[in-house]
Amino acid sequence: MTTARRGPLLFGLALLLLITVTLAVTIGPSDVGARAAYDVVAGHLGIGSGSSPTTDAIVWEIRLPRVLLAGAVGAGLALVGTVLQATMRNPLADPYLLGISAGASFGAVIVFVGIGGAALGLTTGAFGGAMVAFAGVVALAAGRGARLDPARIVLAGVAVASLFDAATSLLIIAAADPDATRGILYWLLGSLAGATWSDLAIAVPLLAVGLGVMLAQARALNAMAIGDDAAAAVGVDVARTRWLLLVTSALLTGALVAVSGAIGFVGLLLPHATRLLVGRDHRLLLPATALAGATFLIWVDTFARTAFDPQEIPVGVATALIGAPAFAYVLVRRMEPR
Repeated sequence: MTTARRGPLLFGLALLLLITVTLAVTIGPSDVGARAAYDVVAGHLGIGSGSSPTTDAIVWEIRLPRVLLAGAVGAGLALVGTVLQATMRNPLADPYLLGISAGASFGAVIVFVGIGGAALGLTTGAFGGAMVAFAGVVALAAGRGARLDPARIVLAGVAVASLFDAATSLLIIAAADPDATRGILYWLLGSLAGATWSDLAIAVPLLAVGLGVMLAQARALNAMAIGDDAAAAVGVDVARTRWLLLVTSALLTGALVAVSGAIGFVGLLLPHATRLLVGRDHRLLLPATALAGATFLIWVDTFARTAFDPQEIPVGVATALIGAPAFAYVLVRRMEPR
């Protein structure tokens, strides 16, 4: 895609995301119009008179943090999936390849069942578990000075994830608490219910830093997607770049899983879908995938919280219901003869 077309395309995706945020904030059991939502935001920014206390509470305390968090999580997961698919040269790579989701689940369950729960919050426990799992993957994949090979990373991720999944199941069985088990299972399936501005304060800065690091390595990603030898031939320090991107991906994924639970298919589906639209140049693919991932997850979460009102389904269930058929369609498209 030519440089002249990149700006309009990204502008169009950003505009679509802005429209999505506006519409999603207005959708729900209580009738809130777009003008009322903007009045609330303007009031909190000090550039308007605000709105009624009821509308203010609905928009500012409940809907807007959730919509923005869905956008941040969707953008982050899509970014990490894009980077891992390039660095691992594996089309099935997603943000949970490194065992991070399993480690975060274990850390969250520790808090749920009350082991250290007084000292740890849910977010802290989940993030800590994610980082322990990633450290285990690194120790296995690069033990005794071995080169950080993509195949070793995948195998180490599978082993660590299996271990933490087993430990999580053991904790749930040992707890023998129906209420705790229900809460645990809901969190494990991914949920943005109860999103707060504090959650955004965790997710957004790491997302901004992660996007900056990934964009700075976009040319290296283009080369690494072809192969390590090809990347080295054009001057890429493959080992250093892979370490940098893996650590960045792990930190970003750990933070996102800590505030939302494990939400599948976003990091697997969106990179493939966006490549069909913009091509494989990561200088354009990364920001486009982030915008598309944010828009996608906002709409999926809106469906999850309103489709069966007053019941709400975990957003991870909704992404699977929508993502599996969509991924199958993308797969068929990629297999069609050119």
